Amino acid sequence: MSTEHLSHGQSAGGRPVHQDVSFEKTDVHTSPIIKFLIYLGILVVFSYLLTFGIYKGLKKYWADSYTPPMPSRMEAGPTMPPEPRLQGMPGHLVDPQQDMRDKLKADNEANNKFVWIDQKSGIAQIPVKDAMQLIVEKGLPAVAPQPAEKK
Repeated sequence: MSTEHLSHGQSAGGRPVHQDVSFEKTDVHTSPIIKFLIYLGILVVFSYLLTFGIYKGLKKYWADSYTPPMPSRMEAGPTMPPEPRLQGMPGHLVDPQQDMRDKLKADNEANNKFVWIDQKSGIAQIPVKDAMQLIVEKGLPAVAPQPAEKK
């Protein structure tokens, strides 16, 4: 680090003066930038016109060469997809909430009824509350432990 005092400061016009630093005399030349922007604008307009011409030509070609296929069905009106359809969609006439209420009611009835599954073997379906009470009173049946693996 030098301890010499360098002469620098400001000139009479207010511009900084320094012996080791030089400043550009002029700014950027704008004419090449403006020419580039003009050429770019012309190119964009030309590409748009070219694309629009291609679109019109293809549209005319398609209109001249396209023949619609014969209808496969003689039915009138829209056709519905096969069942099962999603609930709540057009063509599905059942209320989804009513379906849910009916399912819950059927499940609750199935959980609360006595039915013989196999009467000869003594297997029956009993209500869930009764089954839980039997498990509390008698406990779960013992399960034999699996034999240990031999290594």
